[in-house]
Amino acid sequence: MGQDYYAVLELGRGATDADIKKAYRKLALKNHPLKCKEPWAPERFRRLAEAYDVLSDPMKKGIYDKFGEEGLKGGIPLEFGGENPWTAGYVFHNNPDKVFREFFGGDNPFAEFFAEDGSELILPFGGLRGRGAMKQDPPIVRDLYLSLEDLFYGCTKKIKISRRVMNEDGLMSTIRDKILTIDVQPGWKQGTRITFEKEGDQGPNVIPADITFVVQEKLHPRFKRANDNLACVTTIPLGKALIGCTVDVRTLDGRLLNIPINDIVE
Repeated sequence: MGQDYYAVLELGRGATDADIKKAYRKLALKNHPLKCKEPWAPERFRRLAEAYDVLSDPMKKGIYDKFGEEGLKGGIPLEFGGENPWTAGYVFHNNPDKVFREFFGGDNPFAEFFAEDGSELILPFGGLRGRGAMKQDPPIVRDLYLSLEDLFYGCTKKIKISRRVMNEDGLMSTIRDKILTIDVQPGWKQGTRITFEKEGDQGPNVIPADITFVVQEKLHPRFKRANDNLACVTTIPLGKALIGCTVDVRTLDGRLLNIPINDIVE
């Protein structure tokens, strides 16, 4: 007889998606090896993860409900056969920690409750809130490459990020996109930092990380920046440099300057 995933999560066959999430959350926290020190805890934790992996996926759940574990893992005939008239069988990746992380949006929800050796912390009166146990994730730092023209005139950059956001039920999180807008001001220099507070991944036991962008200046084909000055880089034939000439230089704002060679060569 095949494995009863509903029984593993202590649910009946009529369980809803919300019931499945609630059951996994409760049992995974209860049987996590960091909390439960019984010798059977790792295997129980793994079975909970497999059951949730199947029942939380509509396609896997549909196959399991109709054909059981044998049909789920052995494959079932497709309605319209092709080169391969059977579906590929389900194989659990055997990584319960991956399921746990994806569900809670973090590696270790027990970080607030347990010391590094796994022993339970004795909380002072007021609990977690009283001791300020919520910790913020380390900042996320990314480079923002800008051209000299961007830094001269200023511009607006829109950057799409993907982050984990807690759902309204407070139990699950999903990956959602968000657009961050950066208004680049004229005169910004390399190393300028722009910080968006608490825009990192959300989780049940953490404060989202700040996201910081650090301005990096793109190489320019004609100019090099030296603080607030621009140095023009151009090639002058030796013959012209010896007898004198003028060099045409187009500035960043489009003006054409005729610079006498004697003014720029000692």
